[in-house]
Amino acid sequence: MAKGKSTDKSGEGKKKPPRPVSAAGCQSRIARLDRQLVKLAQERARLTVRAAHLDPAASPVAACDEEPFERAMANVAGPLPKPKVRTVLSELASGCRALVRTLRVAYLGPAYSYSHLAALHRFGHSVEFMPVAAISAVFEEVNRGHSDFGLVPIENSTDGRIADTLEMFTRLPVRICGEVEMQIHHALLGKCPRNEVKEVYSRPQALSQCRNWLIKHLPTARGIEVTSTSTAAQLARDKPGAAAIASYEAGVHYGLGVLAERIEDNPGNTTRFAVISMQSAPRTGSDKTALLFEVEHRPGSLVEALNVFRRNRLNMTWIESFPIPESRRKYLFFVELEGHETDARIRRALDQLARRTQRLEILGSFPVPPAAD
Repeated sequence: MAKGKSTDKSGEGKKKPPRPVSAAGCQSRIARLDRQLVKLAQERARLTVRAAHLDPAASPVAACDEEPFERAMANVAGPLPKPKVRTVLSELASGCRALVRTLRVAYLGPAYSYSHLAALHRFGHSVEFMPVAAISAVFEEVNRGHSDFGLVPIENSTDGRIADTLEMFTRLPVRICGEVEMQIHHALLGKCPRNEVKEVYSRPQALSQCRNWLIKHLPTARGIEVTSTSTAAQLARDKPGAAAIASYEAGVHYGLGVLAERIEDNPGNTTRFAVISMQSAPRTGSDKTALLFEVEHRPGSLVEALNVFRRNRLNMTWIESFPIPESRRKYLFFVELEGHETDARIRRALDQLARRTQRLEILGSFPVPPAAD
């Protein structure tokens, strides 16, 4: 063996391929990489089908977990932004899942509402989307088994809780199995010039999130509430003098011009969506558990309940009070905790909490989602 030459067979000593020195060389190498990517995609598809045959009882909830994407992207640097890489992986996973079974996903429609965009982000395009007219209908589709998953808004950074969603959790036994957090950027869409706008249509939350902008730029226009931002876009398309507050994608879909971009009053405007199904997600080690409870209407009862979490060293990440329908001055409390419902500390705390509450329901456990893009 020649002196000084390495015998390392780990691959660390191998030279990297030389960088192409011409545009033609770059294109040639890109073509080779594309062929490799296609081969790897097909191998992933074959393994997905094989895994499904080996474990036919596997839950579709686990198959839609985003954690493998995060692991795959960890410590891999490059010029392509992380959200773009996640989109590629999500679409590949969506197509592979469809080879085994086409999932049905209900959301508050029509197409290109913010709920639809969040569903696309989570599930990709290779699912059967079921647009419905109300948040309650999303719950009913899942509860009746007509859809495998539903996606509903649960909290906005500007307006707080989404009351329609919380109320449905009190009525139907669905479970939260995931969540999607999205930055929401509103656009003013229409077919007429901005100075000719007389009516602005949107969901109540969207109108509220753009209140100051509307007062400043369209002080004489009338805000009109509708069931979804996509419905607003349809009205703006068909009605003279009308505009909509909706997503840029909705404007493209319905053939509307962008009269103004990013008109939300809070530049950090974010909405959190709950993914619902009939079962929780499996434990990942980085999870949250959601629950609701009711306590007696007496002094100290809420403090006694919350002390259960402190004694068991459980961190609450969210708490909301919600008036019990058809009752006076009685409230339900919605709480999210760090940990999975199968964790020993969570189980112990729930046993203790059950003795201090009049009603206690686990709404589900789910992985902590990636940070909002």
